[in-house]
Amino acid sequence: MNKVGDQLRLSPNAVRIAQQTAFNLVDANSAELNDMMARAAEVRDAGHGAYVTYSRNVFVPLTHLCRDVCHYCTFAQTPKLGRTPFLSVAEVLSRVSAAARAGCTEVLFTLGDKPERRYPSVRNALQELGHNTTISYLADVADRVQRETGLLVHVNPGVMSAEELALLRTVSVSQGLMLETAADRLCEPGGPHYGSPDKVPSRRLETIRQAGVLRIPFTTGLLVGIGETRSERIDALLKVRDLHDAYGHIQELIIQNFKPKLDTRMSDASAPLLDELLWTIAMARLLFGP
Repeated sequence: MNKVGDQLRLSPNAVRIAQQTAFNLVDANSAELNDMMARAAEVRDAGHGAYVTYSRNVFVPLTHLCRDVCHYCTFAQTPKLGRTPFLSVAEVLSRVSAAARAGCTEVLFTLGDKPERRYPSVRNALQELGHNTTISYLADVADRVQRETGLLVHVNPGVMSAEELALLRTVSVSQGLMLETAADRLCEPGGPHYGSPDKVPSRRLETIRQAGVLRIPFTTGLLVGIGETRSERIDALLKVRDLHDAYGHIQELIIQNFKPKLDTRMSDASAPLLDELLWTIAMARLLFGP
């Protein structure tokens, strides 16, 4: 074995690597990455065997409005004259019912983060719907979907307070919030999260922690290639692992690659190389175990 292989030699009862071992693998090159991937595959197979599972689901963008201005995002839009900020309950039920007929069993609500804090038109629209916040309206819609279609509801509405998490817990089977990164420097001027108050890592980590306190099955993950280093990815993974060790609530860890998109400030940024994505996937598996 080479030096990477030596780092990955675990005792028979070990199921995941230690923090220092992870940082020792920061400089793994393309050839050494093969050892990481092979070990990660062994760990994966130990937990899941040769099976890949999935469930058919439908995405429902309740609103495309958001108070954040992430410099790589094409989901968030600005208010348009003559266009309502939110899908109506009837529109949502129509989409979900069609998805149910197509064999879907889950519905994922996607939406921007607290757009009412940025746009007066959103506040006015919410008042007309009988709500003060986007999350209150989401809870109402999710309750209707749950009761009238029977599909399993997953919600992903951004940073949430303990009270908001608890409210959504009554109308959903799971919730989610991508950590993306734990690097505060990416919120500084010139960074991809500058001007996005909900992307401050400590705020996102606190939402994930509160979800653990409330025993909510939770999805999170990293966004690879927005300017973070390998060491910063390890730091983010360890922070999530610590929360999962404390509460046992992380049901899914997504490793998502950044892709530059037209009409964004990061349209000229480079996408991460395939080896960077593979390194991060392998590292996540080795840190979290089977």
